[in-house]
Amino acid sequence: MSLQLIESYFPDITEAQRKQFALISEVYKDWNQKINVVSRKDIDEIYTRHVLHSLGIAKVQAFKPEANILDVGTGGGFPGIPLAILFPEVQFTLVDSIGKKIKVVDEVVDALKLTNVKTVNSRVEQLNGEFDFIVSRAVAVMPSFVRWVKGKIAKQNRHELKNGILYLKGGDLTEELEPYKTVRLFSLSDIFKGEFFDTKKVVYLPMKYK
Repeated sequence: MSLQLIESYFPDITEAQRKQFALISEVYKDWNQKINVVSRKDIDEIYTRHVLHSLGIAKVQAFKPEANILDVGTGGGFPGIPLAILFPEVQFTLVDSIGKKIKVVDEVVDALKLTNVKTVNSRVEQLNGEFDFIVSRAVAVMPSFVRWVKGKIAKQNRHELKNGILYLKGGDLTEELEPYKTVRLFSLSDIFKGEFFDTKKVVYLPMKYK
C-alpha cells in the first residue's frame, strides 16, 4: 500500500526510484531502533506523514535539473531525502545542527545510493553558498527562519516560481505570516487525500517578501 500511495500521485517515477522509495521504510525502521529520529507513532505511517508530506513541495514547484536546494533542520532527512529521490538531477544540501541526526541521514543516503545529497552538521547561519530554494519542515516561526537563511537565496531565477522559501507547516499561520506581503499558501488537502493533510500547507515566500 505504501509504495502505491507514492505512485498514485507520482505515476512517472522510474523503476530505480520505486526501489528507493520502497526501501525507505525498512531503512528508517532499522535506524529508528538505534536513534529515534522519527516518532514511534509515525514510523508505521512514514509514507503518509513523512514521504508524501515532503513531496507536497514537488507539487508546488518541480525542481529543474542542476538546481541547488537547501534543506534546513533536516532532522531525519525530511523533506530533503524524498525530494532527492524524486529529482535525481538536482543537488540537495541537508543541514542540521544535531550530529546524531546527520549520522542517520548519512546512513540513509548511503543505503538508498543517493548521489545528489550532501549533508552538513552545522547551524545554517554558518553555511556558505546560495540556493534556488530553501526547504524545511516547521523548524521555527517564519521570522526566525527568514533571519537564519538571509543571503542564502540565489538571485538568478530558473523556475516558474521565483527563488525563495518553500516551507511545510500546519495550523493557523495568519499571525506568523502577517509581515510578509508576497507570501502564498498552498493547501496540501487540495493535492493529497487523507485527514493528515487537512491543515497542512506549503508556505511559499519569494526572496523579495516585503
